[in-house]
Amino acid sequence: MKRKYSKYFTALTLTAGLQLMSCSDSFLDVKPKGLDLESNYYRNQEEAFNGVVAAYDVVGWQGSGFVTTIATLNAASDDHYAGGGGPSDIMDFQVISNYTLNPTTGPQGELWRKGFSGVFRANSILQKLPDVPMDENVKKRYTAEAKFLRAYFYFELVRLFKNIPLFTTPVSTSDMYDVLQATPQEVYGQIEKDLSEAIPDLPASINVATEAGRASQGAAHAILGKVYLYQEKFAPAAQELALVNGTPSGANTYGYKLLPNFGDLWKSDNKFNSESIFEISYTNTSAGTWDCVSCTEGNIMNIITGPRGYTRKSDTAPDYVSGWSFLPITPELFSAIHFDPRNKATVANLDSLEKAGLVSYEKGYMNTGYFLEKFAGRVSNRWTGAGTPELNFPQNMYDTRLADTYLLEAEALVRGNGDLTRAAALIGAVRARVGLKPVAATLENIKKERRLELVGEGHRWMDLVRWGDAPTALKSKGFVAGKHEILPIPLLEMENTKIEQSKEWGGTR
Repeated sequence: MKRKYSKYFTALTLTAGLQLMSCSDSFLDVKPKGLDLESNYYRNQEEAFNGVVAAYDVVGWQGSGFVTTIATLNAASDDHYAGGGGPSDIMDFQVISNYTLNPTTGPQGELWRKGFSGVFRANSILQKLPDVPMDENVKKRYTAEAKFLRAYFYFELVRLFKNIPLFTTPVSTSDMYDVLQATPQEVYGQIEKDLSEAIPDLPASINVATEAGRASQGAAHAILGKVYLYQEKFAPAAQELALVNGTPSGANTYGYKLLPNFGDLWKSDNKFNSESIFEISYTNTSAGTWDCVSCTEGNIMNIITGPRGYTRKSDTAPDYVSGWSFLPITPELFSAIHFDPRNKATVANLDSLEKAGLVSYEKGYMNTGYFLEKFAGRVSNRWTGAGTPELNFPQNMYDTRLADTYLLEAEALVRGNGDLTRAAALIGAVRARVGLKPVAATLENIKKERRLELVGEGHRWMDLVRWGDAPTALKSKGFVAGKHEILPIPLLEMENTKIEQSKEWGGTR
């Protein structure tokens, strides 16, 4: 247990020797050399910067079992099945998709490890920064970024697990077994504090050429708006999100604007575009191999979502890479989006292509014939350099983009009895981008719009839980109300510690 816990909770012991995962091909390409002990590190501005990079790195965490936050939450939702090659293929996806997970089996261990690795990297740099001899304005920015990241990781952890420890300083090995959990309210309070303190010292804009992937004021306002909305603090949520959104489809303080063409959002060479608020960075230059899947900086979503055994029979067929057929789109979602203008850029309709004689493909587990067009790997993006091609796709993913924040602000306004005219304009802007007419500002319309706009981007399950719709929408998959709204605390985190299982999972917390 001690070895397991030290892996989770002293994530920055060898700061300079960290294997950076999921780094961008711009700002996050620092490769510290050597194995300097953490106690001897942070001697200058360069080393402080490397520590900040190490904290950012966890945003794109990809576990050795192919577990990522977005893929896991897709599998859990009503928009996707787990899929793959069979009912035991990537079991973490299977058990959350059919709700047979338990404290010992499921993706929760990897997601817990991700979150707290990020927290402890952020805490370590925050502890060390005051004593680093460096430019004070740069130090303020690094401090703000570390607080942003700590808030970011805690926001994911508290939504996934509810009952979690709250650390604002690094924890020594001797103390980690006496750690207690905080209340969700305490965690949310710290998140709000971190983001509010970070905003003034974050830059209003980011130079994409040199700093792409770093947090800005707009990103912090967006995350803080989400944090308020999840607590049903509708007025402050709307206020924060309005700062990000500006005039729907018009002027914006931070320069964000919807891309004219929805399909352009998913082009691998269109990173950090005007709609991107906070982006998860990947690159095809890491030379990742099967020896260490979690070490690759390529996007594994591209290979896991592609159709299995794919063969083109015509040059007019899409150039998909033969993938592993995970996360096929459910018939219910296909029916909902089939006649929507976003369908073509969202759904890879292998069923239709095969019937037209253009392709053939292997029917994987729970095959529907519909795959995630947004993320299906392409031959044109297939890496031909060093490393394993399957692990080195370069497509970035969005954590937060403008259409998402438009709809979140509209929701805050509708649920908080706010300005319905503005709410309708926000919804209308998202629809107008794809040629759809305006609709009334109702919660039901917002729910429909979020589902079709954000397919496969990891939002659907959280939305269903937040709205209280999960028990109905996910009943056929095995979802149990009052239990599956959160993940169980991993069993290993409770052995020989004071951490307790949540009541929803039979515990006392």
